Amino acid sequence: MKHYMLFGFVLVLLIGTGIGTDLALNPTIGDVNAFKQALEKDGFTVQQGTVGFFDVIKLYDLGVLPNALGNNPSTRYLSYFVPPAPGQKVPEEIAKIAETLGIKLNAAAFWNLGPDEAVVFVGRTPPECRYFSFDLQLVERTYGNEGRWIFSNIGDTVNNLVINTEGTPNENAGDPFNQTTVIVATADRGIDQRIRADALSAGYSDNIFNTLMLPSSMLKLGIENSSDTFLIGIRPAFYKDNQAGDIYLNNTPAIVFRVTPNQTIKPDPYDYPKLRVRGTGTTEFDLVDDLEQLKKAIHNKYSNLNATELPTSMTVPIDGIQRGIDALGPDNDACYLWTSNLTPFSPTPPFPDLSKYYDFQPHPTVTLGNDTNEFIIIYGVNHIATGKAAYSSATIYGAAGWNGVGAIHDASFNGTAQEYLPDNPNAKYLYVYKIARNCSGDPNCFVVPTGPGAYGIAPNQPLMIFWRAYLENATKTGPSYSEIVYDRAIKFDPKE
Repeated sequence: MKHYMLFGFVLVLLIGTGIGTDLALNPTIGDVNAFKQALEKDGFTVQQGTVGFFDVIKLYDLGVLPNALGNNPSTRYLSYFVPPAPGQKVPEEIAKIAETLGIKLNAAAFWNLGPDEAVVFVGRTPPECRYFSFDLQLVERTYGNEGRWIFSNIGDTVNNLVINTEGTPNENAGDPFNQTTVIVATADRGIDQRIRADALSAGYSDNIFNTLMLPSSMLKLGIENSSDTFLIGIRPAFYKDNQAGDIYLNNTPAIVFRVTPNQTIKPDPYDYPKLRVRGTGTTEFDLVDDLEQLKKAIHNKYSNLNATELPTSMTVPIDGIQRGIDALGPDNDACYLWTSNLTPFSPTPPFPDLSKYYDFQPHPTVTLGNDTNEFIIIYGVNHIATGKAAYSSATIYGAAGWNGVGAIHDASFNGTAQEYLPDNPNAKYLYVYKIARNCSGDPNCFVVPTGPGAYGIAPNQPLMIFWRAYLENATKTGPSYSEIVYDRAIKFDPKE
């Protein structure tokens, strides 16, 4: 039996669960029931999936997962839960996860797909937020008799700057939030065209369609145990109205279909999709001297303490599929950095203990006690202030469990460097923030929790810092690593 792993994204609702009925009767977005009937009349078997909140911390705390798989606490992920191919069953290990999450359907967040099949999302985008995307990932691949956890993105996302919706028809500028959209994930151009035609016959507009292409040239498509396994995640970050975000998470106004042709078709496979190009030619390196001044000012302020510079490097490999290694679930809309100079490699599923296969401890090992003179200072360029990102954040992780216990985002960075560089006009482009157990009233300080469970990090457990910088507006994709200045960190301790 093919083995599987899991990361946390989630949610998409379907007909028959309450929201589906309302969705189907809403004349402004077409008729979901009519769409399903059109697909069936066109010779497809249509199975309905669902969406559910993939609570990674809950699964880790309950022992269903061996770790939290690098959850981003700034983003409560949504994920398609897709039925298996006709006549197939959901693997037992995946079924256990769905059961724990209260998902009672015969559907899974990780699924394989035939070269002539499709998975279709019909519904509304997230409410207003700083960023969202629909992201296709290769989860697992079989090499000989070995299944490897790859967790690497395939092509670009469909994000809030490029998505076709009622509010942004044909990718025109407008309002992409809480808008009707149709997203087809398939490897076959002919299947894509047929599904679009069926949606049009059900009343959907012809300018709200999007395609997530599965390129046959680099994927092992099929429904056999040796076929590639996929997921599609939705990443909404920093809702303008948190209550609206909660409603979307728990009652997503959308439906997902698995669409399978009843008869063999002539293949018309998609090539690898053309990627959006990172980089504008403008860098942040004119701020390096200012950053060095800031570093000196930080050391001067805490000159009575020991200081240890923590190395910063890229978190995720960009060639996970080519090398057959774990890429840690990135998407093309972000840069990822962390306080380590180590390179991850892929373990063998199912659900491996990452600490067994990776040396994922920070370098050097970092812990935080309750002493007011023991803390970490993170500092760097505010990538939003320079125009290199739509949002950025720093997340604190338990190194053993890969559990993100909290994040500091760019809104908290504004103005924090002026205290250290009062006479430097470029201080507005920089930031300084403290991470500690005891902040002693410092307003620019994150308190690291000790629990409960994986919602905290025990004082004697190592931790690490991740930085994320998402979506450069000028390119509608992630900033270029070669154009940003890497964020930095210093650990301070009492002198002996």
